[in-house]
Amino acid sequence: MSFIRKNFLQACDVPKDLQSVVSFDAQREVAPGQLGLAQGNVDAIWQQTLKLYKTGIHPAISISVRHKGELILSRSVGHISGNGPKDTVHTKKTLVTPDSPFCIFSSSKAVTALLMHMLAEEGLVNVMDPVAFYTPEFAKHGKQNITIHQILAHRGGIPGLPANATVDTLWDEEEIWRLLCDAKPIITDGSQLAYHAITGGFVLEQVVKKVTGSSITEYIDKKIRQPMAMKFFSYGIDGQHLHELAMHYHTGFRPGLLTGKFIKRALGETLPNVEKACNDPRFQEAVIPSGNLVATADEMSAFFQMLLDKGAYNGKSICKAQTVARTIQEYGNRGLDRTLLIPMRYSAGMMLGDDPVGIWGPQSRHAYGHLGLANKLCWADPSRELAVAVLNSGLPLLGLHIPPLLNLIRTICNNIPVLGSPQTFSLQA
Repeated sequence: MSFIRKNFLQACDVPKDLQSVVSFDAQREVAPGQLGLAQGNVDAIWQQTLKLYKTGIHPAISISVRHKGELILSRSVGHISGNGPKDTVHTKKTLVTPDSPFCIFSSSKAVTALLMHMLAEEGLVNVMDPVAFYTPEFAKHGKQNITIHQILAHRGGIPGLPANATVDTLWDEEEIWRLLCDAKPIITDGSQLAYHAITGGFVLEQVVKKVTGSSITEYIDKKIRQPMAMKFFSYGIDGQHLHELAMHYHTGFRPGLLTGKFIKRALGETLPNVEKACNDPRFQEAVIPSGNLVATADEMSAFFQMLLDKGAYNGKSICKAQTVARTIQEYGNRGLDRTLLIPMRYSAGMMLGDDPVGIWGPQSRHAYGHLGLANKLCWADPSRELAVAVLNSGLPLLGLHIPPLLNLIRTICNNIPVLGSPQTFSLQA
């Protein structure tokens, strides 16, 4: 059975005694009864998390759930290394804990988007301005009118890197900027929705550098990481902490011809090459604003809790309430994403939920967040006073994990009830 799991399902070994690979600190979690929930509500979410783990598709899972500003679930299961599909019983295994950092891939976009709106709050940019106002070299090939807002909302017309770009380009800042400046856009008026998997973040990084005189890592450190007292929460990870970072594994069914083309279209690479790249120290220590923020699950749920609290965190003002409102405000109508090939609602930086069911579960129209490589889930739902981060280490597209993953989102929503519609933001309020 282990041979079938590893070679046909590309899954990791799952121990019979799950408690041997579970880690949590009960002192972190607030009793659900204090928040109007039953213990059974929290238990249901955790049991569904374990069902996801038992598929073997994610060697490590870390989940953090906050309700009404309190942490009700902060747990992990599995190994950050040593239990991938190609590992053996002799491979050294390291348990995951709630303090383990993960690369959150495209969930990084939500954080980068807030940084851009914080620049606007400081008067350093206007997101409706063309990118070329700040970086004139970007104007080549008709891109002079593409705005920061269009880049944030995946309507910037440059959804992918050139077909001949190699993975090594991702950690070559000068080369990637040259390629983006030389790129010919598919549109320039923002009329077409096409997910920008990796390109948009590099464009926004250059704007940050031009208007602040600092790197984007220095800006996030000053504006978010230090004020929120986070250990990680930055693009890439310092070399001294590499051993703490969760490894990522290509798991699940091997893509066929059509699914392989879809992955190549969306990510610019095959999943085996993505696995190789994201476990490369050059990627892990690089700065890739659309795709390699490193954080723990608790750090990500804290970030979204701060957004729920209108920019406040532990008595500190991280940003203004109107900055949060502008980050999560829907842009355009629900439309077919020409990269992902599914209907989506976006703000200038966030993937939005929907009714009767959306990406963040049932009755989630007010929810906002961002997926990371289709499996990492980071979102907030103001109608439920809910902030969630589900981080994991598998890199599947198709596999046995899909029903349990969707059921996990549904279970969270069903056990954290809608409390009412959030108040519409107003400058006069």
